[in-house]
Amino acid sequence: MNTRNRLIDVSHVIENGMVTYKGFPAPIICDWRSREESRSIYNGAEFQIGKVEMIANTGTYIDSPFHRYENGKDLSELPLESVADLECLIVRIDTSLGPAIDTVPLSSAAVGGRAVLFHTGWDQYWRTDAYFETHPHLTERAAEWLAKAGAALVGIDSMNIDGIATGARPVHTTLLGQEIPIVEHLCGLAKAPEKGGRFSAVPVKVKGCGTFPVRAFVSASS
Repeated sequence: MNTRNRLIDVSHVIENGMVTYKGFPAPIICDWRSREESRSIYNGAEFQIGKVEMIANTGTYIDSPFHRYENGKDLSELPLESVADLECLIVRIDTSLGPAIDTVPLSSAAVGGRAVLFHTGWDQYWRTDAYFETHPHLTERAAEWLAKAGAALVGIDSMNIDGIATGARPVHTTLLGQEIPIVEHLCGLAKAPEKGGRFSAVPVKVKGCGTFPVRAFVSASS
């Protein structure tokens, strides 16, 4: 008998007017051609042809090396193997200990070749002012450890994998410098198993762009 893994959606819905990151424009989602307009064109048949206007950093999105480095791989150059069907590890973080995640409670042998996703529970504040205040983030030390351990991809369920108190972005610099994609604004990681799942976050193949929304999910045994 065939068994099918359950798929756990860990990405936010993108909606008209929503704010992903304060100061960035909200997406505009509307009809380019409405169902009513289409009737006269398609002999009474109705179709909706939508139009989406947004910046690349909207919703749950992936950063490729080009986001940080001019000569890094852009979205179109990311190998599918780097963003799809990756063995993943979920790291549960207690945010009462503070926003900075300085150490990773995993062995380097476990991390090698796997996606490491940080579950902080910060997604509960999505689309509220609290989401943008003192968010959980990695430190440069944690990023360097992950890169040295050979992480394939790193993700977090908060607004930025870096702290934003200053303009420095050491985590992006370290991980993307080692061609390790980053996924930010994840959600629903509480439903994902700590190990044994497989993670996918595939963007469209856009040339000359370093960031784009993804439909991210974890595939886990039922």
